[in-house]
Amino acid sequence: MSTAARLRASLADRLTEDGTLTEPEWSSAVRAVPRELFTGSYFLPVAGSVPTGYRPVREGEPGWLEGVYSDETLITQLDGRTRPDDVTEGTVHGSPSSSSTLPSLVLRMWQQLGAEAGHRVLEIGTGTGYSTALGAHRLGDADLTSIEYDPAVGGAAAAALKAAGFAPRLIIGDGLRGDPDGGQYDRLIATCSVRYIPLPWLHQVKSGGRILVTLSGWSYANALALLDVTGPGQATGRFLPGYTSFMIARPHDRPPRPTPALLPGEERPSRIDPAKLDDWTGGWVAQLAAPSAERMGRGANQILWDVSTGSQARTAPDPNGGWTVVQRGPVRLWDRVEQAVHRWQAAAEPHQEGFGITVSATGQRVWLRTEDGPGWDLPI
Repeated sequence: MSTAARLRASLADRLTEDGTLTEPEWSSAVRAVPRELFTGSYFLPVAGSVPTGYRPVREGEPGWLEGVYSDETLITQLDGRTRPDDVTEGTVHGSPSSSSTLPSLVLRMWQQLGAEAGHRVLEIGTGTGYSTALGAHRLGDADLTSIEYDPAVGGAAAAALKAAGFAPRLIIGDGLRGDPDGGQYDRLIATCSVRYIPLPWLHQVKSGGRILVTLSGWSYANALALLDVTGPGQATGRFLPGYTSFMIARPHDRPPRPTPALLPGEERPSRIDPAKLDDWTGGWVAQLAAPSAERMGRGANQILWDVSTGSQARTAPDPNGGWTVVQRGPVRLWDRVEQAVHRWQAAAEPHQEGFGITVSATGQRVWLRTEDGPGWDLPI
């Protein structure tokens, strides 16, 4: 057995032991798909660097193959252009824009989707192609279509899939528009996050089909949702346990902005502890309340800046106890956040699995506990 085959088997065993792999068909996929073909080179963060720096790890270097078969996300592109092989030496800085997601998350999502042989599946976000290869092994090439936004990323994935012996249908384009040829799918899985459910998906997944996607926003808080399509343009679903995050789809990312300038405004006491926004679900609830705001800062010192209106809110500790907030602009961001957080706290601060989502032709609404409970409209 080759070193790579041994590492694949070891990864499958670890994911079975920890409960990630519950179906033998997906365990077989892990043992069969050579991840090294999809992550020939990758970036690792440099410990202690501020801002975060990355160093390239290339094929054949010490530790390269062991890193490939670690249960870790491997960054393969920065700033939409820089790949590991573009860096000749030293440390490089940038924002991750493409990656090979950690195998346990990919496999958990495939199983949550409930995709089986005979299902037609649309994957949004080919990325390196590793997830696509796993799906193709389980479902067969003919029933899997994958769409990648970035032509360079998609081209590399196509070459890797061919080298691995897979031939699913691959498309370069905006996955938020769905399959440009239309068609009816049984399942849709997204390996990027979105601000709302794109309408084409709701017409290309047949009634009774499922959509698995991470909802995010301009504060980059994430929640994984599984929706059942109930009719053309209609769906309902629940958010799932765990802590799933993906890079936001580029067409849904926030627009370019200047460096924030903190300006004077109206000051008052804050009615919530600003550190609640550092909680995984608390930050997501705040994002639901202020979907056009970007969140910066931590703890008692939070900053919200609405990139569409210029509205601002910033908090600080009060020397006499508690916290203060300064707000300015047409949208009182902290007022909205406080109301949302209070509703969440009144429900005993449930994790995201305590929330659901309803999608119709008139809007998309996230709700707490029950469909007629407190809710927030998504920005569509």
